[in-house]
Amino acid sequence: MAPIIAPPGGFAGPAKRSVTIAGHQTSISLEPVFWAALETAATARALPLNALIAEIDAIRIKAEVPPNLASALRSWLFCHSGENYSQ
Repeated sequence: MAPIIAPPGGFAGPAKRSVTIAGHQTSISLEPVFWAALETAATARALPLNALIAEIDAIRIKAEVPPNLASALRSWLFCHSGENYSQ
Protein backbone atom coordinates (compact mmCIF):
# COMPACT_ATOMS: atom_id res chain seq x y z
CA MET A 1 0.00 0.00 0.00
CA ALA A 2 1.29 3.45 -0.92
CA PRO A 3 2.09 5.83 1.93
CA ILE A 4 -0.15 8.82 2.55
CA ILE A 5 1.71 12.01 1.62
CA ALA A 6 0.94 15.72 1.45
CA PRO A 7 -0.29 17.18 -1.86
CA PRO A 8 2.26 18.80 -4.18
CA GLY A 9 3.27 22.11 -2.61
CA GLY A 10 2.04 20.98 0.80
CA PHE A 11 -1.19 21.82 2.55
CA ALA A 12 -2.50 25.35 2.15
CA GLY A 13 -5.57 27.22 3.27
CA PRO A 14 -8.05 28.91 0.94
CA ALA A 15 -6.98 31.68 -1.38
CA LYS A 16 -9.58 34.30 -2.33
CA ARG A 17 -9.95 35.35 -5.97
CA SER A 18 -12.40 37.63 -7.70
CA VAL A 19 -14.21 36.31 -10.77
CA THR A 20 -16.92 37.74 -13.01
CA ILE A 21 -20.06 35.63 -13.34
CA ALA A 22 -23.10 36.77 -15.33
CA GLY A 23 -21.72 40.29 -15.47
CA HIS A 24 -21.03 40.74 -11.77
CA GLN A 25 -17.91 40.22 -9.70
CA THR A 26 -17.84 37.78 -6.83
CA SER A 27 -15.11 36.48 -4.56
CA ILE A 28 -14.47 32.77 -4.16
CA SER A 29 -12.18 31.18 -1.56
CA LEU A 30 -10.67 27.86 -2.60
CA GLU A 31 -7.51 26.00 -1.69
CA PRO A 32 -4.71 26.33 -4.30
CA VAL A 33 -5.12 22.70 -5.44
CA PHE A 34 -8.73 23.45 -6.38
CA TRP A 35 -7.77 26.63 -8.25
CA ALA A 36 -5.16 24.62 -10.18
CA ALA A 37 -7.69 21.89 -10.98
CA LEU A 38 -10.24 24.46 -12.19
CA GLU A 39 -7.62 26.09 -14.42
CA THR A 40 -6.70 22.67 -15.86
CA ALA A 41 -10.37 21.83 -16.49
CA ALA A 42 -10.98 25.22 -18.14
CA THR A 43 -7.94 24.82 -20.38
CA ALA A 44 -9.00 21.29 -21.34
CA ARG A 45 -12.41 22.64 -22.37
CA ALA A 46 -10.87 25.65 -24.16
CA LEU A 47 -12.82 27.97 -21.84
CA PRO A 48 -11.74 30.97 -19.82
CA LEU A 49 -11.76 30.19 -16.09
CA ASN A 50 -14.65 32.62 -15.52
CA ALA A 51 -16.73 30.82 -18.18
CA LEU A 52 -16.21 27.41 -16.57
CA ILE A 53 -17.11 28.79 -13.15
CA ALA A 54 -20.20 30.49 -14.65
CA GLU A 55 -21.36 27.18 -16.19
CA ILE A 56 -20.94 25.36 -12.88
CA ASP A 57 -22.74 28.23 -11.12
CA ALA A 58 -25.67 28.00 -13.55
CA ILE A 59 -26.06 24.29 -12.72
CA ARG A 60 -25.65 24.99 -8.99
CA ILE A 61 -28.44 27.55 -8.78
CA LYS A 62 -30.93 25.08 -10.30
CA ALA A 63 -30.53 22.75 -7.30
CA GLU A 64 -33.46 22.49 -4.92
CA VAL A 65 -31.19 23.74 -2.14
CA PRO A 66 -28.20 25.37 -3.86
CA PRO A 67 -24.89 25.01 -2.01
CA ASN A 68 -22.51 27.95 -1.85
CA LEU A 69 -20.41 28.41 -4.97
CA ALA A 70 -17.12 27.24 -3.44
CA SER A 71 -18.76 23.99 -2.32
CA ALA A 72 -20.30 23.49 -5.75
CA LEU A 73 -16.92 23.99 -7.42
CA ARG A 74 -15.19 21.53 -5.10
CA SER A 75 -17.96 18.95 -5.61
CA TRP A 76 -17.86 19.37 -9.39
CA LEU A 77 -14.09 18.95 -9.42
CA PHE A 78 -14.25 15.86 -7.23
CA CYS A 79 -16.86 14.22 -9.46
CA HIS A 80 -15.05 15.14 -12.67
CA SER A 81 -11.46 14.54 -11.56
CA GLY A 82 -11.24 11.28 -13.53
CA GLU A 83 -12.91 12.70 -16.61
CA ASN A 84 -11.13 12.30 -19.92
CA TYR A 85 -10.58 15.92 -21.04
CA SER A 86 -9.35 14.86 -24.48
CA GLN A 87 -12.93 14.21 -25.71
